[in-house]
Amino acid sequence: MAEGSGNVSVAGPANLPPGDPQLIGMIVEHLKNHGLFDEFRRDCLADVDTKPAYQNLRQKVDNFVTSQLSTQDWNPTINKNQMRNGLRQSVVQSGMLESGVDRIITQVVDPKMNHTFRPHIETAIHDFLSGEKREENTVSSNSAPSEQTELQEAPSASGPKTP
Repeated sequence: MAEGSGNVSVAGPANLPPGDPQLIGMIVEHLKNHGLFDEFRRDCLADVDTKPAYQNLRQKVDNFVTSQLSTQDWNPTINKNQMRNGLRQSVVQSGMLESGVDRIITQVVDPKMNHTFRPHIETAIHDFLSGEKREENTVSSNSAPSEQTELQEAPSASGPKTP
């Protein structure tokens, strides 16, 4: 056993009930470590600019910004950062981003949910949980050889196999 590993009070995933926050955290960390979220992000970003919801939102924001800027008097000493922050705040307060992003999610993310994301996530979770079981079996076989013998004898106790 590795030195210091006994100090960790993290239960193995197989011992945690479904929905346990600790188990969910472990699974999310596993998915992150294997780049699944990055893959999903790239997949969605590749599609987003082709969808009508994105194009509509971009047009609305462009028109809003143009309208806001047309009311400003330009002079060389104007504080551009202050103007930019004011525009950003106005866009956010208008509510157009919130509804537009919801539509983008509906058009980009939702169609991928069941056919792309869920199978990848289920496979990764299965691999994570089965990997932990293999790891537990390896640890238990190294620490208790008599249990390993019992496990090997158990299938033959069920009777002879017929061809």
